Amino acid sequence: MTTEPQRSRAVFSTEDFRLIREAVGTHLQQVKDSPESVKYSNLYHRLGRVAG
Repeated sequence: MTTEPQRSRAVFSTEDFRLIREAVGTHLQQVKDSPESVKYSNLYHRLGRVAG
């Protein structure tokens, strides 16, 4: 008897992505003059696409 692998469950909900995006946006304002701000900006925009 073989068992089928269970389907993966989403770790974050759409609401979670919205909240994370909001937190990243707030942090982005704090680091806006640092070199890593580009990484946070890219993350912010990717989260926006996921959250719809």
